[in-house]
Amino acid sequence: MKQKRNISFLLLLLFSVVAILSLVGCSSQSSSESDKTKSASTKTDSKTADSAYPIKIKHALGETVIKSKPKRVVTIQWGNQDIALALGVVPVGFSAANFGVQDDSGLLPWTAKKLKELGEKKPNVFQDTDGLDFEAISDANPDVILAAYSGITQEEYDTLSKIAPVVAYPKSPWATTWREQVKLNATGMGMKKEGEQLIKDTEDMIKEKLSKYPQIKGKKVVWVNFSAKDLSKLHIYTPIDARGSFLRELGMEYPESVTKQIKDPNSYSLELSAENVEALYDADLIVGYGDDDLYKAIKADPLLGKIPAIKRGSVAFIKSDTPLVAAGTPTPLSIAYTIDDYLKLIGGAIDKIDE
Repeated sequence: MKQKRNISFLLLLLFSVVAILSLVGCSSQSSSESDKTKSASTKTDSKTADSAYPIKIKHALGETVIKSKPKRVVTIQWGNQDIALALGVVPVGFSAANFGVQDDSGLLPWTAKKLKELGEKKPNVFQDTDGLDFEAISDANPDVILAAYSGITQEEYDTLSKIAPVVAYPKSPWATTWREQVKLNATGMGMKKEGEQLIKDTEDMIKEKLSKYPQIKGKKVVWVNFSAKDLSKLHIYTPIDARGSFLRELGMEYPESVTKQIKDPNSYSLELSAENVEALYDADLIVGYGDDDLYKAIKADPLLGKIPAIKRGSVAFIKSDTPLVAAGTPTPLSIAYTIDDYLKLIGGAIDKIDE
């Protein structure tokens, strides 16, 4: 009897050991499969990340290579900070605006508004209106420097490139449209898709606002800057300048009498002698920086006063004491902030054609 109990005990012990080993084996297999799955997932994620970088951006000053998604963004010169802000990114440093600012902050109202929305109370603003502050830019420790709308030289680009990858203008200095500015800067930030959506949203907003001003479409326009101190010369922004380009986007065109005067297709500006004022005779509308006193001086001038648009008052002069003076070189933020006033000014000037 005692012998049978011992045999039963040994059999029970044997079954227990087998069961335990079986469980350990299953657990080990499950753990191994889990590790394999985890490893495969990690490898896939890594592959996905690697497929997006490096990003290569060709521009007028060379080719920029961005090896990984930038975390610290610096922008320089005009408006580039607005692109980052519109995409929800606060630059770790950016250039002060050099005109249209109403105080000593270096911030245009739409930039200040967006900074507030994003919770940034003390932005790092470079006081570099007299030249790039390379030391301040370097101290900001950027991963990328955005300069899609700028006039940086090759030498400046080379110096900046020693600090971080630089996204420069596509073809010519100061001739980047707001769309190109968004595309280039957003791509440089690793936010290409977000940039495309920003463009679409801005286009939809412009289209909706324009629907209230059907008289604008098809009109001949020229952006001309006059100086009361010297009315013998005219300074014209060409159609490739951001100001001229935006006017065309609003549905207007430069007259051929002006475009045929442009000798350098890559130049954003053109200077004409008042003796060649006939080039402006075909313009339905003249847009420029100025005020009522300047308009009176032009109208009284024996040459400039003969311009049909000047005679009838089809002139949209933007006063220097308003934020609108800085909206001619647009960004999505400035467009949203000023488009109502801008279209009202232009539409009012066009209405005088039929008066």
